[in-house]
Amino acid sequence: MSGKLSVVATPIGNLEDITLRALRTLRECDVILCEDTRVTSKLLARYEIRKPLQRCDSEMVRTQVERALAPLRAGQHVAYVCDAGTPGVSDPGPLLVRTVLRELPDVQIEVIPGPSALTAFVSIAGIRVDRFLFLGFLPLKKHRKDYLRRIAESEETIICYESPHRILKTLRELIPLLGDREIVVGRELTKLHETMYRGTATNVITQLEQGSTKGEFVVGVAGVKTKADE
Repeated sequence: MSGKLSVVATPIGNLEDITLRALRTLRECDVILCEDTRVTSKLLARYEIRKPLQRCDSEMVRTQVERALAPLRAGQHVAYVCDAGTPGVSDPGPLLVRTVLRELPDVQIEVIPGPSALTAFVSIAGIRVDRFLFLGFLPLKKHRKDYLRRIAESEETIICYESPHRILKTLRELIPLLGDREIVVGRELTKLHETMYRGTATNVITQLEQGSTKGEFVVGVAGVKTKADE
């Protein structure tokens, strides 16, 4: 009997955003793989779900992925969730899926779609998003300048994630590269203090300094205008 891996999207902030299918899957599975058991436990407690939790995060992830294969080899139903949003976007999900595809080709893999900070941001950004490039989290040091230059020169809208500790630093680095180019920054999407900041990098820095830099951020930079756009 082959196992089953369900890749389950969970809320990015508001716990009411979880889907009925996700709840059913979490109730039916045998074990849940997650980035942080404390975070996932809060979600499960909210919906009165009790399941064994097994950590599978970005630290020591290869060892954890190998351990995660055991219930799948035994024919069990395994659900994988990240701390928030859709697995596979800036988390260990792709490594888990690749390993299962390579080592357990008979295992059924299904997606349980739902919330994503990326798509939530795109839907209310108000800048051109018919074509965009997602960069995940920008590198801290190595290749950082290359990424910033790529943002400055792209004709497509660029979207990336940023932490509260680096958001102002990133925006300041973009000022000389973007000039008066429009950017949009989303903070705490779907949560009580959800805020969207719009304007130039300088404008947005001022807004953030007058408000708050707490929470998780999504940054969108409008692409360079071309003759076709004009």
